[in-house]
Amino acid sequence: MTRRVLLVDDEAAVREALKQTLDLADLQADTAASFVVAKDMIHRDFDGVIISDVRMPGKDGFALLKHVQSIDPDLPVIMLTGEGDIPMTVRAMAAGAFDFLEKPCASSALLAVVEKALRNRALVLENRRLKQQLEKGDAAARLLFGHSRLAEELRARVRSVARTFAEVLITGAPGTGTGKVAEVIHLLSGAAARPFLKLPGAVATPDSLRSAYEDARGGTLFIDEVGALPTVAQFALLDLLDGHKGARVLAGTYRDLRAEAEANHFNPDLFYKLELMQVRIPSLKERPEDIPVLFRHYVAQACDQAALPVPEITPNVVSGLMAQDWPGNARSLMNAAMRFSMGLADTQDAQDLGLAEQLAQVERSLLVEALRRNAGNATDAAKALKLPRKTFYDKLARHGIRAELYR
Repeated sequence: MTRRVLLVDDEAAVREALKQTLDLADLQADTAASFVVAKDMIHRDFDGVIISDVRMPGKDGFALLKHVQSIDPDLPVIMLTGEGDIPMTVRAMAAGAFDFLEKPCASSALLAVVEKALRNRALVLENRRLKQQLEKGDAAARLLFGHSRLAEELRARVRSVARTFAEVLITGAPGTGTGKVAEVIHLLSGAAARPFLKLPGAVATPDSLRSAYEDARGGTLFIDEVGALPTVAQFALLDLLDGHKGARVLAGTYRDLRAEAEANHFNPDLFYKLELMQVRIPSLKERPEDIPVLFRHYVAQACDQAALPVPEITPNVVSGLMAQDWPGNARSLMNAAMRFSMGLADTQDAQDLGLAEQLAQVERSLLVEALRRNAGNATDAAKALKLPRKTFYDKLARHGIRAELYR
């Protein structure tokens, strides 16, 4: 998170005292004695927050606030005054100030406001970065959905391995989408404009491997379920990887290839060749908060393809989805979304979960849905669920939910 603060105050003693407070809190404090000096330090991508005195010679803190608002309305400005003037406070907040503090203020109060503003700024900049990735066609952001930490880590890992030309072993439970991840790696690589071919491992032969490898030259060859490659084809693939310059090979599997290699059920040399770079796709059971996100996407996709109106996805529907274990992962969820789009689905079958687990998942889904409907505003979400704010925040912490992800 950004730790930068621009401190603007015309009084040198005050400026130094505040700077010392910020420095002791491990904040990077830059100072300016006037509007003229400060304005040249402020730009739209300023990765910090601003603290400004209200009363300064020449152009005052309100002029600085107006200048900041014209550059970036989302850049937090904390206003300071020694006068305790209530109308001035109202004016500052109405003008867009992030907060207002009376001088002299306690260090703890100042730092609390600064930390809150820094978190707000970091979130704004991160959202802009993600939006820019989408606008630039970042395939990981466009095609790998989810708000969870595991989803973020998957996208980061995919981007990382895409920058290399090494072989990649993509692992995940059935239905997690090894083929889609392979395609995203290809789209993010330097070979994105070249061929991307898929070859089912179970039916591959030495000849079909060589043919596909040549056809994908300069591009990417994805072998779907490499663990099902016949023994003779495993030797042929190893030979291609060792002695030829052709396509980049991505291999997907839901098997434990390491265990199979150790048991001599899979060619150990081929396994160690493929496992140089690995991407593991988490199952839906590991990231249940992503289930509503994926389901909405699949419903919208199905309705668009079939020219159907998009049905309402109610909290009850979401609760039913969250109560399921989804052993078939994204594939099963996609099928459920297609049935739901056509009015054929019962999405509320809780399968074999225990009561406590079902209730926990339902509670989690209702919290997430409330945040989504209120654009990540925890106060409004708590009101919608008729919960005291403290209780609501306690529940978010218990379930590991971050409200800012839904803004």
